[in-house]
Amino acid sequence: MHRRVFQIAILLFLQVALVLGGWVGPAAALTPEQQLLSEAWRIVNRSYVDDSFNNHNWWSIREKAVKQPLNDRQQTYTAIQGMLANLDDPFTRLLKPEQYRSLQVNTSGELTGVGLQIAIDPQTNSLTVVAPLVGSPADKAGIQPLDRILKIDGTPTSDLSLDEAATRMRGRIGTAVTLTLGREGRDVAEDIELVRDRIALNPVYAELQSPENLPVGYIRLSQFSANATEEVARAIDRLEKQGATAYILDLRNNPGGLLQAGIEIARLWLDSGTIVYTVNRQGILGSFEASGEALTNDPLIVLVNKGSASASEILAGALQDNGRAQLVGEKTFGKGLIQSLFDLSDGSGLAVTVAKYETPNHKDINKLGISPDRVVPLEPIARDQIGTAADLQYQAALQLLKEKTVLAKSV
Repeated sequence: MHRRVFQIAILLFLQVALVLGGWVGPAAALTPEQQLLSEAWRIVNRSYVDDSFNNHNWWSIREKAVKQPLNDRQQTYTAIQGMLANLDDPFTRLLKPEQYRSLQVNTSGELTGVGLQIAIDPQTNSLTVVAPLVGSPADKAGIQPLDRILKIDGTPTSDLSLDEAATRMRGRIGTAVTLTLGREGRDVAEDIELVRDRIALNPVYAELQSPENLPVGYIRLSQFSANATEEVARAIDRLEKQGATAYILDLRNNPGGLLQAGIEIARLWLDSGTIVYTVNRQGILGSFEASGEALTNDPLIVLVNKGSASASEILAGALQDNGRAQLVGEKTFGKGLIQSLFDLSDGSGLAVTVAKYETPNHKDINKLGISPDRVVPLEPIARDQIGTAADLQYQAALQLLKEKTVLAKSV
């Protein structure tokens, strides 16, 4: 009797299985290439800032991708890049092993190449200069923020990823690379040959200036590298001892760098207050705060322009929203996304946008930038004219400081 009941139960189970779509055997094991693709998909699935995945069905994208012929690693990389393209986010990207290793040199203090910070313009999808590094071959050749890099050694940049373009511009000291540039207001593209060189990241220039007997500490910060906080702190300490009564912090053409350096430098100027908020896909706000005594409470003006990006915008926004400084110049670049790096099992990696920045007053930086308190267009000047009478933005900052000094004396 028990055997008969057991047999009937098996028969019923088989009938149900058939009704629901037929007998399904054990799932076939994934190939190594499918496993790598699935690994990349899972990282994005759990970490990407937009849980709508740019209004795409992320699971469906995986199912289509894994069914493609994945016979070798290059086909797998192409499939991963195809998945990521659905996000329409140039900062979320696959880094092949060589690219992943080379990415680590950017903030180490020294690199070899032409000295450009680059990005994909989200509006035009073109490779765009954020800013040249001070003293680099690109800087000396007169390349400017928002110049479009159309070709690298004749190869259209529309055919290259951000990291592939960066790799082509790096290289051995003394070797040459030709960039084809487009610039607003120019009808014809221009070819510029650059000779690669060693680029030391000396981020801080500082001096005491005394226009009209006003002792001003002028600090120009070119990048948020690993030693930037220490160098800015030393500059403030030295200028205080020299008698500075007001400051100009020049962040023009500073493309950013280390987030932590931007936060720590904000703390040098702020006694208290929020520096920046981070917002992830759940809308959860994390924040970084100032806590401790600022190195100086003297009046402060911050210079910004279209080449001020990322950590520069975080610092400028923190000082502006906390009422610590006024901003002079042009609207900033508008790069307010946070990427994290994730290892893949074959030595490659993923850069994934995991959150965005907001200023203390909850202004979204990304694609919008930060508007200065006083807008002053930047007229083309030579590098040795920065911080002089020929520098109209600098002169506007001085004028604001003079007004602040007069107000302070009249109270």
